[in-house]
Amino acid sequence: MNIENTQSQMRKGILEFCILSIIRRGEAYPSDIVEEMKAANLNILEGTLYPLLTRLKNADMLTYRWVESNSGPPRKYFSLTDKGDAFYKELEATWNELANAVNALAKKTTGLGEMHNQNQ
Repeated sequence: MNIENTQSQMRKGILEFCILSIIRRGEAYPSDIVEEMKAANLNILEGTLYPLLTRLKNADMLTYRWVESNSGPPRKYFSLTDKGDAFYKELEATWNELANAVNALAKKTTGLGEMHNQNQ
């Protein structure tokens, strides 16, 4: 079994939630999202981020506005729509439920066999 593959799949599963968490706090420029994700030790490439942002925009979860830049082309800043905020809240509830369940299982010290023996 390949640990890197399992770790990658786990990260992919929470990527959308993490990105929406960043954008929910205020307008976000893609390279700032990448930097914040890296700072949290969740590395993401712009080549992964941009298609995800486009998919979320096409699903009416995000909107964007162009801002002129002094150092190059205009920048696209993303923000959540009302639909995106509602979607985020659903993801947040799901994440909390999953995290609590996983933590409860991971912290358990009694095995099933031991529990079965105690109940007899």
